[in-house]
Amino acid sequence: MSSDKLKKAAAEAALDYIEPGDIVGIGTGSTVNYFIDGLAAVKGKIDGAVASSEASAGRLAKHGIEVMDLNHVGTLRIYVDGADEATRHLHLIKGGGGALTREKIVAEAAEKFVCIADHSKLVDRLGKFPLPVEVIPMAQSLVARALARLGGQPALRSGFKTDNGNIIIDVQNLDIMNPVEMEREINQIPGVVTVGLFARRGADLLLLGSEDGVQTIS
Repeated sequence: MSSDKLKKAAAEAALDYIEPGDIVGIGTGSTVNYFIDGLAAVKGKIDGAVASSEASAGRLAKHGIEVMDLNHVGTLRIYVDGADEATRHLHLIKGGGGALTREKIVAEAAEKFVCIADHSKLVDRLGKFPLPVEVIPMAQSLVARALARLGGQPALRSGFKTDNGNIIIDVQNLDIMNPVEMEREINQIPGVVTVGLFARRGADLLLLGSEDGVQTIS
């Protein structure tokens, strides 16, 4: 089965967790796009959505789903998003699409974070996927040096700006033994907006599309 079919299966499984009257937090990426398309079929059931990126907001709007401002909504019951890597401890690396800061904000506002992915994203230890770090542009060199001291190889994501107008530094070859501690340490570097480690507030539920169906890890 193709990875697209596995992503779609995980996305459609997440629809079972939507309840009438929900304002749904929506992440970003190819797997989430399948979820948005599925949500369109039951849009009369929900009151609206909060999007973590301009791309997701645009896709929701095309389906006629009202996109709401998180400041006007407050707490969300549920947030659905993908991941670039995930462990059985429900720690994640996110930000391959560059929306990590807004994703982290919406995840923090949600009571339940449902992560959807294909089974290839499940790893024993995070770090094979380059770790994205959103950085204020003037701090690029400062942050890169600090990340190198942590043992990684930082590289500017060329030609990319986040929805917030910032840059992304992708860090390769980081040995992430303690994701919660590393998340805290990187976030404390001046100039870092946020790091794509979702460990302090990881997923509550992981839905993985596999050849044998959708696997649930909680």
